[in-house]
Amino acid sequence: MSSPRSSAARPLFQAVESAGRNDENSVAAPDNAGIVDERLALAIEGSGMGVWDRDVPKGEIYYSSDWKAILGFSDAEIGSSIAESYTRVHPNDLSYVRAAIQAHFDQKTPNYQVEHRLRCKDGSYKWVLTRGKVVSRDSRGNPLRMVGTTVDISAIHDISEKLHRTVELLSKLTNEVPGLVFQYCLTPDGQSLFSYASEGIRDIYEIEPDDVATSAAVLDTIIHPDDLLAYHASFRTSAARLTPWHCEYRVILPRQGLRWRQGDARPQRQDDGSTAWYGFITDVTTRKDIEVELHRFATTDFLTQLANRRFFMVQLEAELARLHRGGRKPAAVLMIDLDYFKIINDRWGHANGDKALRHFAAVLSNHLRETDVAGRVGGEEFAVLLPACGFTQAVAFASRLQKHLDEAPLREGDLSIKVTISVGVAVMDASDASAEESIVRSDRALYRAKNSGRNRIECG
Repeated sequence: MSSPRSSAARPLFQAVESAGRNDENSVAAPDNAGIVDERLALAIEGSGMGVWDRDVPKGEIYYSSDWKAILGFSDAEIGSSIAESYTRVHPNDLSYVRAAIQAHFDQKTPNYQVEHRLRCKDGSYKWVLTRGKVVSRDSRGNPLRMVGTTVDISAIHDISEKLHRTVELLSKLTNEVPGLVFQYCLTPDGQSLFSYASEGIRDIYEIEPDDVATSAAVLDTIIHPDDLLAYHASFRTSAARLTPWHCEYRVILPRQGLRWRQGDARPQRQDDGSTAWYGFITDVTTRKDIEVELHRFATTDFLTQLANRRFFMVQLEAELARLHRGGRKPAAVLMIDLDYFKIINDRWGHANGDKALRHFAAVLSNHLRETDVAGRVGGEEFAVLLPACGFTQAVAFASRLQKHLDEAPLREGDLSIKVTISVGVAVMDASDASAEESIVRSDRALYRAKNSGRNRIECG
């Protein structure tokens, strides 16, 4: 297995390391991939986030320079051992951190997220928010690689701890802090209001503190409709159990448009039976955008914007798991190869070869259902997963692709390049021990199609 720094994310980490060292007055003409990497690197650098990449089987972890800087360390002062990393976790947080990681390794959580303390170089502790996700697993579901970010939240956490102090001190502090500091009350009859809202509410919700002083109903018109039920449910759960409130949700604002918000607060039961929360709400749109970009980077083929091989195999394993749980309808697996692709490259150049790949990927994407998955798994080789499909439907799907390509060749100015495909079709069902078995069958059928003259469909 390759080390984290030699993996698919290596360009990203190299860009993150070098972004801060680039001369702001230098002029360059990077390619598209370089521009994407540079933009992502600059966004991460500007956010104050540190990036980490963990090789789970080896017990090693790579930290970016920004990550080490959060704790005051230089590059050479922190090793790559996981065992060493746990020694920096505050003793009171260690079991919680380990449990959260293990829960994600066991696929009990969609991602890993913890707020905890880390020891700095000078011996002090900082509160940080660490988020990550396993991006690679073996055929048994064991984690292989995990990537994530860490951000210093000590300042916000300190403010949260001081909220119980006088209203005068609260106002002086929170009005200088980005975001909304608040006291939110929920009465036994279900009415809600903000007993206190800092001036940050003007940015977070684009309303005035007085707008929510007697009723918070106006928020129902601001929070995204798809997130509104979860938002209210999170408060009800926190009130019932007196557990900390945490919620990430979208808002739609007149001036800012669609934005992400994160709320955190601690509840207290009042004498009249109502529940009061003391906390803060921050704008996490930039972080969410970076998370989306990191996910896209880890799962997408840059040239075609289809799934990369690793992510396609993850989806294939998930579909087989569904079948093993009792799914009645099988799934079709197609292997597709662009015919005579080398000739296209040799005759019209690699740039037009890339355009041919993108042309086919666009045609393929237009024929997919919402549940289908398509990926580029080799140079000119593609794979398609069609859930709830047998041979008949899969062959009909492949025939439609061939017909569309025949009717719509790639055109570049006066140049017309006809793209044809050979297709191998297999069906995956619960009798398959692994997803790889269906890939092998469809691959064999693909080679029969190629050896029989190409531009054919064969079943295996």
